[in-house]
Amino acid sequence: MSYDFDLFVIGGGSGGIATARRAAEYGAKVGVAEYSRLGGTCVNRGCIPKKLMVYASHFPELFTDAEGYGWSAVKSQLDWPKMIAGIDNELLRLNGIYQTMLDKSKVEVFPVRAKFIDNHTLQVGERTITADKILIAVGGHPVRPDIPGIEHAIVSDDMFYLPTQPKKMVILGAGYIGCEFACIMNGLGTEVTQIIRSELILRSFDRDLRSAVQDGMIHHGIKIINNSIDISIAKTDNGVSVTVTTKDGQQTILADAVSLAALGREPNTADLGLENVDVKTHNGAILVDTNSRTNVENIYSVGDCTDNIQLTPVAVNEGRAFADTMFGNKPRTMNYGDIPTAIFTTPEAATVGLTEEEAQEMYGDNIKVYRSNFRPMYYVLPNKQDRTLMKLVVDTHTDRILGAHMVGDHAAEIIQGVAIAVKMGATKADFDATVGIHPSSAEEFVTMR
Repeated sequence: MSYDFDLFVIGGGSGGIATARRAAEYGAKVGVAEYSRLGGTCVNRGCIPKKLMVYASHFPELFTDAEGYGWSAVKSQLDWPKMIAGIDNELLRLNGIYQTMLDKSKVEVFPVRAKFIDNHTLQVGERTITADKILIAVGGHPVRPDIPGIEHAIVSDDMFYLPTQPKKMVILGAGYIGCEFACIMNGLGTEVTQIIRSELILRSFDRDLRSAVQDGMIHHGIKIINNSIDISIAKTDNGVSVTVTTKDGQQTILADAVSLAALGREPNTADLGLENVDVKTHNGAILVDTNSRTNVENIYSVGDCTDNIQLTPVAVNEGRAFADTMFGNKPRTMNYGDIPTAIFTTPEAATVGLTEEEAQEMYGDNIKVYRSNFRPMYYVLPNKQDRTLMKLVVDTHTDRILGAHMVGDHAAEIIQGVAIAVKMGATKADFDATVGIHPSSAEEFVTMR
């Protein structure tokens, strides 16, 4: 049977675009439907604008640090609208780059929604289109939890469109998005209170890492209310009030403009017509096998709308593996082991491999943990007490590094390199045999005893 496209991709985010371009390189005729800006969450409402705000949030401390090195005091003030406009202009530039890349790859872009009619047929705007293979890469969106008054809160996507900077902000949630925005806004001069349900932030990360990041956030001025039992939000004449109940009682925090809800995300799988093709889902997430295939033979899915790890580089790799396999005659599957990740908080954190808790569960007493906790040289002259944590989890039977974790400046950049060694199966002896770069924080990873 003849089809309009060899591959049609629903969703023009990082995973969808990577798949489309790779498949087109192999000669496939490819179409992409994206009703919003190209680039998806990462480019437009996530990684990129958030990281630009992270950079902006670091300047006040850099100004004061400079005084310790002999520079005169700097008096500077944030122009919030200028920062937001600058970020939006950069995103528009990136949108244009994505369009250019797709054009050069001869991928046809449809700036409309797509919906399944049957296994090979889609309603794409006003058109009906057929495709041999269809890939779903529609990403996810923030969740609004069932909290009284939640309609008075904004979600993380809205942070990039606030016309003015809040003077006081309450952030709900202990995940990396909530923690990152807490640090961003605190660094930009907003008074931040973060409310979390448990004792520590960043559930599922290594406990030492969680403690170190939380202690660092508190040290930098963020108020964290933990072990919350009940939360309600109310509109006031001057903004919002958030009432939180813990085991120690009840308290109300006033925010002058907004309360940020950062309590998880869910897949954008509604209104895709999945019921017309019987694609199986679980809690909205599309179920796929190791080849990104759904239960329907010609329909595939990658990225945050699936039941796999929700990280942009994962979505990109999943998509490329799919294209290599299906169109490039280079069969391969995505390897989900030892995927590094970072949390762009202040202090920054990054990790690869098993946490100490996971290693104990898998290996019992046959692990050894190495730690280094120190004040980096940079903070000596400014007379600051910021600290760095580095940690290695080792299998004592094989000497293999099972996990590496870091909290401190440039953690993401350092762990990216360490992740290569961990992925290759490096041992503690390999680390010990490596000459460190002195003086640097990174050398601690090869000098731990």
